[in-house]
Parts: sequence; C-alpha cells; structure tokens
Amino acid sequence: MKIKQVKFLQCVVDWTKCPTGALPEYAFIGRSNVGKSSLINMLANNSSLAKISGKPGKTQTINHFLVDNNWYLVDLPGYGYASIAKSTREKWISMIDEYFTNRPNLQLVFVLIDSRLSPQTIDIDFINKLGSNGIPFSIIFTKTDKISAKQTEENRTLFCNKLLETWEELPPLFISSAINGKGREEICEYIDQINQVYYQEHTI
Repeated sequence: MKIKQVKFLQCVVDWTKCPTGALPEYAFIGRSNVGKSSLINMLANNSSLAKISGKPGKTQTINHFLVDNNWYLVDLPGYGYASIAKSTREKWISMIDEYFTNRPNLQLVFVLIDSRLSPQTIDIDFINKLGSNGIPFSIIFTKTDKISAKQTEENRTLFCNKLLETWEELPPLFISSAINGKGREEICEYIDQINQVYYQEHTI
C-alpha cells in the first residue's frame, strides 16, 4: 500500500466527538517522547503532518487524520512522564481509555517502544492493560537508526522475553526508523491487509 494523501481532520478530548462513519481506524500511542510524531510523518511521507517536539507531552488530544479517503490514522497523547499536572495526566488516561473501549471502528492500536531501552515497566503495564481489555494491538520499535542492528535485536529480544512471561504468544512486531524510513512498507502493508478484511466484512 502506498499512501497518497493524508488530511488532518480534527482534534478532540471526547471520543464521542470523533469523526462519524465506519472507516477502519488505527491508533498510535507510546511513552512520551518515543518518536510517535516522527513515525506518523514518516508513514505519511509528510514531515510536517504531526507536530514534533523534544518536550514530552506535546500531543494532548485525540487527533484524526484521513488517509486516502479510506482509513483513519489517530495520533494519541503519550503515556508516562510529561511536564503536566497530575490532574491533567489523569484526564488523558480517562480520555484514552474511553476512546479505546468505545470506538467501534478501531481496528488496531500500534504501541511504540523505544528500541534503545531495556524493557520498561510502564510499557509492559500498558500492553498488559490493552490485553486485559481485549484491545487488539501491535508493537513498533522506534529510533533503530540511533543504535546498531545488533543492539536493536538484543533489546527487541529482551522485550519479547519479558512479554512472554505473561503472554502465550506475541502480537505482530515491527522495526522502524523515522530517519531512513525503515519499517514503513511493512507497517503500511499490514494496515492494508486488515483494511481488506474489514471492507470484505462491512459495507461502507
């Protein structure tokens, strides 16, 4: 699948105000400053689509983008550390939880993991929460251009082994780099496969 057009639609803090319609939807989320905006821009082949900031907590709303008039890409606030008040952080958690559990056309959540780090408890806990709530997800390891291929594989293996302590099998995993475009084709093709099944089962 080649993405030809991506249009920003809206940003909201209430899932009930998300775009209407039955287009399949894919959400992207990760620990604050994991490189989420850079990854979204890489997938869309548009360096200015999602706002990039070195300061954690930049994304604070549910942001919808329409891709080729065929599916929605959703940019969600990061979890974990951000220089915001505890009350605001709690509102984010509630907003995201309500979106995950109530958005009927959400097909998949892409959880972004910083490939440079050893397994982080906050990431594992977030993934386990998705599993407990029956939310389908996949994992994308980001920033692989900043470490060697050997170190990327070692950290990926450590993360997978940590997940296998509580999971019987792993979800689809992707290795990515917003700098050199690594993983773009594989992620887009995976979305396309899900879209094909979705449109076979739904009449839009």
